[in-house]
Amino acid sequence: MQNPVLVLGIGNLLLSDEAIGVRAVEALEQRFHLPPQVDVLDGGTCGMELIGDMADREHLIIADAVLTGDAPGTVVTLRDEEVPTLFSRKISPHQLGLSDVLSALKLTDEFPQRLTLIGVVPESVEPRIGLTDTVSNKLDQVVMGLCGALAESGVTVTPKDVPLNRNQQLIDSEAFSDCQVDSQSDRQGVL
Repeated sequence: MQNPVLVLGIGNLLLSDEAIGVRAVEALEQRFHLPPQVDVLDGGTCGMELIGDMADREHLIIADAVLTGDAPGTVVTLRDEEVPTLFSRKISPHQLGLSDVLSALKLTDEFPQRLTLIGVVPESVEPRIGLTDTVSNKLDQVVMGLCGALAESGVTVTPKDVPLNRNQQLIDSEAFSDCQVDSQSDRQGVL
């Protein structure tokens, strides 16, 4: 049987800021010890191939680049029915696949009980390896959003002692306290 919570990073590493979801789940795994009831998956640009991984979860948490009409670098948190609606505005083909997976999960009655998307508006999706400074500077905020979504499912994460590179600056202790928020807290809207 699958673990109840899946943290899924989506994105194309070859299209600059489109990679934010993948980079966020990498940073989450590098910085924090996660309990056994949490699966973390780099979904890359997969679509329907993810259906088995996403099915019947208590909580599916997705990190991805999103188009909301907001300024580049804006971090947003969407929940449940807001998520499939957002994917009607696609950045890349993988979002069509993700939208299809979510629709298929509804049809087969395997849709997650809770769905959270932590998204960042990209500055560039041009062919280039590496995030722009605008989006890279939001990586900590996205990781903290993932921690907050985990806390909503009653999951507590603990930090690892690892040296971080320039793009993985230490999260300050005030921001880390958000990782251990009570599961009753409300973290909706823009982070």
